[in-house]
Amino acid sequence: MSQRRILVIDDEDNLRSMLVAALRYEGFDVSHAPDGASGLKAVKEIRPDLIVLDVMMPGMDGFAMCKRLRDAGDRTPVIFLTARDAAQDKVQGLSLGGDDYLSKPFALEELVARVEAVLRRTGQSPDAAQTWTLADLVLDDVSHQVTRAGEEIHLSPTEYNLVKFLLQNAGRVMSRGQLLQNVWGYSPDDDPSVVETYIGYVRRKIDSFEPKLVQTVRGVGYTMRVKS
Repeated sequence: MSQRRILVIDDEDNLRSMLVAALRYEGFDVSHAPDGASGLKAVKEIRPDLIVLDVMMPGMDGFAMCKRLRDAGDRTPVIFLTARDAAQDKVQGLSLGGDDYLSKPFALEELVARVEAVLRRTGQSPDAAQTWTLADLVLDDVSHQVTRAGEEIHLSPTEYNLVKFLLQNAGRVMSRGQLLQNVWGYSPDDDPSVVETYIGYVRRKIDSFEPKLVQTVRGVGYTMRVKS
């Protein structure tokens, strides 16, 4: 198996060097850039499997860079790093297409664990590729496409994996803890707010059609089914 490519983008030289060294020690092929502009160039050149992206950088900050990538159709998973831990910043990062959010200061072991978790949930296994359907919703794991009523729905990697997991368990109610564990790779006891945020994103995309498929079972969790 080839080394997974990580791109670290941070304007703090010392921190960037520490992150690069820690990830290389774990066996990743790591490249780095000091700002958003050079980061965009590096993404095109090396095509990383994941980007570790600082938010607070001069010039083009991390949020602006992520937006540029997503607007251009680039779905490379992104983990944001920031000294700001306000809830609205986390929501903004996720709404721009980020896949995870780590507040400074953090342990290097936690970053490595988050990188592994994001890579697991956004990875594709050809051996497991197949198609799942519910009503007029079709998820094709070969082409990595999702459609409703024949219209393609564009999902971020995390949204895709959430829809896939709910479709694989269609009709079964999945708790927030089960979703955290199976979609995000987190502990089932972690903060469930990320689940609620992404359920909202998926509903806006998947359930802009009828019938509505993503259902809330109060006090239990979520399921995907055609409501009778």
